[in-house]
This record gives sequence, structure tokens and C-alpha cells, in this order.
Amino acid sequence: MNIYAKTFKGLMLGGAAMAFAVFMSGCVQPKFKIFTDTRDPLQERVLSGTGKDKILMIPISGFISDVPGFSLIESKPSMLQEAVSQLRIAALDPDVKSVLLKINSPGGSVTASDILYHEIKKFKKETGAKVIVCMMDVCASGGYYISLPADLIVAHPTTVTGSVGVIFVQPKVSGLMGKIGVSVDVTKSGQNKDMGSPFRPQTDEEKKMFQALIDSLGQRFMDLAKANRKFTPEALKNIATGRVYIAGDALKLGLVDKIGYISDALEEARKLAKLTDDATVIAYRRSFYPHDNIYNNTNNSYDGGKVSLVNLGIFDNIKNMSPGFYYMWTPSAMNAH
Repeated sequence: MNIYAKTFKGLMLGGAAMAFAVFMSGCVQPKFKIFTDTRDPLQERVLSGTGKDKILMIPISGFISDVPGFSLIESKPSMLQEAVSQLRIAALDPDVKSVLLKINSPGGSVTASDILYHEIKKFKKETGAKVIVCMMDVCASGGYYISLPADLIVAHPTTVTGSVGVIFVQPKVSGLMGKIGVSVDVTKSGQNKDMGSPFRPQTDEEKKMFQALIDSLGQRFMDLAKANRKFTPEALKNIATGRVYIAGDALKLGLVDKIGYISDALEEARKLAKLTDDATVIAYRRSFYPHDNIYNNTNNSYDGGKVSLVNLGIFDNIKNMSPGFYYMWTPSAMNAH
């Protein structure tokens, strides 16, 4: 090896050593981004069409919550945050004439469901845009609650919907504590201060108070259902039981307006907004997907705010249900993701 080659090799090794030293010293901190997360902006993606007028598709899948989700490799916005973000972006675009909510949800917390209902109503009032709901596998309880402001509700032939009402989730550990010889002493300022405590049985008086709260929240759901839909007295009596229905029965009761597929719902969105056949169907995504289409729910599934190291399957969603009141069909919540 001649002197020039040796000199060049020495310079290269020295430069590499210096770069490594600078890197280790913390003076330079390169950032490597592999996964998209909530810090990435939502961007418009065209799913089909070429026209000036737009139909925005917003997938709403999973547990309705205002709590963000986290994992070791990414952060996720809450369902409420993500849906409202998309509605507000759409409100700034005068070309968005119709919004299709593709809902696959068993429901969620009472307050998050009510806020999303309010935001959808507000969007319609401020923009004049039409809102159409397309129900997927399950659109029950809170999922149906947020469907109420829609101008038209389309259910798939296999959709399960309904479950109009509220439940109160109250874990109890007093029996287990008694078996292992553990107790909890509570000092309180009022006799009802610890009502709902998991560490002791409920009193008859507390059961009545909780039932009054449940009845009030359930009545709110029924009142909004009556205000937004046209039900016969017989249908209302049936719906008030809180049961779920397959699409055909839901249509007979007036819970939904039509039975069809997403393509049918998009056609209804065009008709209601009086758009041409070439209206552009768009979605707001955080990532680009080749061959993107209306069935893509990526970046729109919500965990409800719990850190998850592994996928626990059906049990992964039980942890979302902290004590409280829910507009939710609990059997389907076992599989909501």
C-alpha cells in the first residue's frame, strides 16, 4: 500500500472514530422514525373519483373514549380526538359536501359518546354538509348514539345494532378480600362518600341512588333517539328494553333507513348532497397506503388509553372499562379493536 492510500485510510478511520465519539457524547442525537403516531399530521388521500366536490370517509372503530392509547412503539390519539380533528379539517374545506361515518363500535363511555354526538351535530349546522352513517359489524349503544345526527343510516345486511341504554360497571373485590383475610378501613365525611366502593357490598339505599343515575342517563339516550328518529310507540317500547337487532329487524323498527354496503352508502351520500357521479371520495390519513380504498381502517382503531405490551385479544378491551357509566353493548366490547 503506497503512502497516499495509507493516508486516506487513516483519515477515513479517524473521521469515523470522531463521528462515533460525537454521537456517544450526545452532541448529535439523530432521530429515526419507523412508525407513524399522533404527531404526524392528517393528510388528505384520494380513494376514488376526480371531481371537485368531495365525500369524506371517517372510519370510527372500537371503544369510544377520550383517553389516548399508548404502546412501546407508538402513541395513538383517542377516538374522540381523531374524529373531531377530521371533522374540523373538513369544516375548513368548502369542497367537502358530504361525510360518511363508517362505524364499527359497541359503544363506550357516556361522556365521550355524548361529546362526539354534539360535535357531529355542530359540524352539520356549521357546514351544511350531509352526514351518512354506514354500520359495519356492530354499531350498538354508544355506536348508535353517535349515529343519531346522521341524515341517513345504512346498515350492512349482517350488522348488529341497537342496545339503546346505559350500564354501570362496578368491580367488586370484597369477597376475595374476605377469603384472603384483607380489609380496608375507610373514614369518610358523609355516609355516601364511598358509595360504589369495591371493598364492601352495596347498601339498598346506594342501589336506589345508582339506579336513579342509570335511569337518568338512559332516558337521555331515549330522548335523543326520539328527537332524531321517527319511532312508533310500539317500536319505542321494544327499543327501550336495550336489546340488539340484526339489520332487517332494525330496519322494521326504524333504527336504520336502508340496508346495503359501503358502495350503497356512498351513493346515498352523493344523492343527498346532490353531487355528480365523479365526486371525489377522500380520507384523512397519517400515512400513505398504495392502492388505498374505502375498506382501509388503518390508523383509526383505538385502545381507550391503556399501555399495552402485547395483544391480549378479547381481554385487551376489558381493561378499558374503568368503573363508570357506559353506553355500550358489553358482549361485543370483548372483541372491540
